[in-house]
Amino acid sequence: MGQDPGEIRQDIERTREQMGDTVEALSYKADVKARAKDSITDRVDSVKSRVGLAGSKVSDATPSGEDVKQGARRAKGIAEENPLGLAIGAVAVGFIAGLAVGRRQGPRLSPIDRATQKLLEDSDGAKHGDSLQKAFLKKVDKELQKLRDDHGHEK
Repeated sequence: MGQDPGEIRQDIERTREQMGDTVEALSYKADVKARAKDSITDRVDSVKSRVGLAGSKVSDATPSGEDVKQGARRAKGIAEENPLGLAIGAVAVGFIAGLAVGRRQGPRLSPIDRATQKLLEDSDGAKHGDSLQKAFLKKVDKELQKLRDDHGHEK
């Protein structure tokens, strides 16, 4: 039962420190505005550090002005030394680019658009005494029937 008064004072001091820390932590938890501000500040700092890191990577990967000038001089020297090689290379690049782009075969039409185009090109029905409108309607009916047959639909 006989504790030393010095030990008791130290226990009291430790308890006060712990209580002070606890009170400080509770007041921080209760202060939503300060916590939100701290969270935003942390995120801003994180983004800034990432942007700084990305910027340094870009600047390291970008050639200097002197490097670009030296490359241009080297390309000019090669072109002056071997103009035939340059011409052959240009033709090869053009050929490969042409293959990559591919040939254009005109617009792709839907079956309905193809039928309409065919009907407009053919006006045979008008020669047989029918009016152009009747001939057109007959052709439309015929082409639609072909489309139905092709796609397995019945009239």
